[in-house]
Amino acid sequence: MQSLIVYSHLRWNFVYQRPQHVLSRLAARWPVIYIEEPVPGSAEDYIEVIEAAAGVQVWRPHLAGDQHGMHTVYCDVMRELVANALSRAGTHSYWLWFYTPMALPYTTMLEPEGIVYDCMDELSLFRGAPPELLDQEAALLDKADLVFTGGRSLYLAKRDRHHAVHCFPSSVDAAHFRPGVPDHALQAAFAHPRLGYCGVIDERIDLGIIEGIALAHPDWQLVMVGPTAKIDPASLPRLPNIHWLGQQAYADLPAFICGWDICLLPFALNDATRFISPTKTLEYMACGKPCVSTAIRDVVEPYSHVVSIRADAAGFVEACETILARTPAQAAQEACLVEEIISGTSWDGTAAAMGALIAGCSAGSATAQQDEDTGTGVFVPPVAAAPASSFLATAS
Repeated sequence: MQSLIVYSHLRWNFVYQRPQHVLSRLAARWPVIYIEEPVPGSAEDYIEVIEAAAGVQVWRPHLAGDQHGMHTVYCDVMRELVANALSRAGTHSYWLWFYTPMALPYTTMLEPEGIVYDCMDELSLFRGAPPELLDQEAALLDKADLVFTGGRSLYLAKRDRHHAVHCFPSSVDAAHFRPGVPDHALQAAFAHPRLGYCGVIDERIDLGIIEGIALAHPDWQLVMVGPTAKIDPASLPRLPNIHWLGQQAYADLPAFICGWDICLLPFALNDATRFISPTKTLEYMACGKPCVSTAIRDVVEPYSHVVSIRADAAGFVEACETILARTPAQAAQEACLVEEIISGTSWDGTAAAMGALIAGCSAGSATAQQDEDTGTGVFVPPVAAAPASSFLATAS
C-alpha cells in the first residue's frame, strides 16, 4: 500500500493546525509517517515512534549532535536512519510530503513515487530562518510534482514558480468549533466582556495592541491562549486584565472561544505575517464569535464583510465598542453571513481535494495548471470524510 512520508519542522503535539487536520484525514486513504525535525543531545541516534492518530505514526529522530532544527550536519545520519527504518517497516511505495524545504537534503537516498510541497508559510521571512532556505525551496520546487499553498497570498507568490500550484486556504472543523460549548474552568472567574486570542504568541503578534486595549478598558478581560515562541516572555504586557493561559489542548479550544465576547487577530504587519492565512479566523467564526483583525491580506480579501479590520489599539477599541453595542438584529444578520462562509469550507473537503490531486498525479492525469480564479481551494466544498480506521499505518 502506498504511504505518505511527511517531513515537518513542526512537532505533531505542538499547536494543532494544518498538518494535523490534513494528514489525519488523508491517513484514512494512505498511511502517514510524520517525520519531525531532530531532537539533539541524545547519547545515541535513534527514531522514537509514536502512534499519534489512526493511520498516523510520528517518527521523532533523537540524535547525538547539539544543533537544533533541520541542520545540514544531520544529513548523513538522517538519510541512514530513515532509509533503514522504512526498509524494516516494508514501506517501499510512497510519496514524499514536505512542510519545510530544509528537509530536502535528508531525502536524497529515497525513491518516492511523487513529491508534494505543502507551503503553509513563507518560512524564509520568519525570525531565525536559515540563509540557505531559499535555495532549498528552489530545489524543492524543481523536484515537486504538486505544490499546495496555505492561502491566496502564498498562491500568488508561488504560482509562477511551478506548473501545478494549488491554493488551499485554512479551513475549519465546524463540528468541533461550534457555538454553545460550556465555559472552560480556567476562565470561568473572569468577568465580561472578554476578548480572546488563541494561537502561537511570537513575533507575529502586535503586543502593543493587546496592551493598548487593556489600558483603554480596564473593565475588559483579555484572554490569551497559546504558547510563547521566539520572543522573550518578559516582553509580554502584564496588567491585571490580561490573562496569559499558555498552550491548551486542541480539544479544549472551543470551551475558551465560546466563553469570549469578541475574538482577536492582533497580528503585527511585518515580513513574518505578509503571507499568513490564520487558521483561527474560521474557528472563531464557527463558534459564532465576532472578530477584529489587523489588515492581514488573507483575512481582508475573503472576510472583510464579516471581520472588522483595524490598524492599531485605538482602532481595535473602537471596533470592539461597536460590536458590544450591536442590536440582536444586527448580530443575527452577521451570523447569517458567517454561516454561509462556514458551510462552504471544511478540512474534510480540503483533504479530499488534495487526495484527488495526488491520486490523479499517480495515475498520470494531474492537471497542469490551476486557473487563478476558479481553481481548487478558494472555498473547498465540504466532502464527507472517509472513516479514520479505513487504513492503518504499516510502519513500525
